[in-house]
Amino acid sequence: MDEQPGLSDEYRKASPWPVFVAFGLAIFEVGIVMALFPVAVGGLLLFVGSVVGILTESGYVASPWKGLVVASVFCLAAGGAVALTTTDAIRLRGLAILVGGLLVLFAGVFGSVWEPEAV
Repeated sequence: MDEQPGLSDEYRKASPWPVFVAFGLAIFEVGIVMALFPVAVGGLLLFVGSVVGILTESGYVASPWKGLVVASVFCLAAGGAVALTTTDAIRLRGLAILVGGLLVLFAGVFGSVWEPEAV
């Protein structure tokens, strides 16, 4: 009898990304609900980075930097919509999403510029 039937040695048995996705989403939600700007931005960065990590690990995205740029478009669109269409109490939350989207965009652009070329 095999100890782990159905698993091959060529595949990793566990991925660390789902834990970080859960933590990032929870931290982001706490920051949004409590109107804690830095907590919301940090949680958004952890969440988006982890989702892009999962997509890169599974092969859906060739480069994590391009994945970050695409994810930043969604963050900027959502944050812009919230910031422009709501009142002052909610506008801070939209600005947190916008700032997080800008940081993700900068990370994606600068990472793709300085990524070493494959030989």
